[in-house]
Amino acid sequence: MIAEQLLTRIEEYRERMIHLAGHSSMRDSRVVEVSAELDTLIIQYIHLTKKQ
Repeated sequence: MIAEQLLTRIEEYRERMIHLAGHSSMRDSRVVEVSAELDTLIIQYIHLTKKQ
């Protein structure tokens, strides 16, 4: 996956997490799942851009 694609997915997950948290709480299991996926995407982006 290229950096631009990762940035797009990061933004999508960030918006999804904010939306979910706004309708429930930060401890809601769905928010936690999206947050974990967001963390994974951010780590992938960091590793990808470090190599360049």
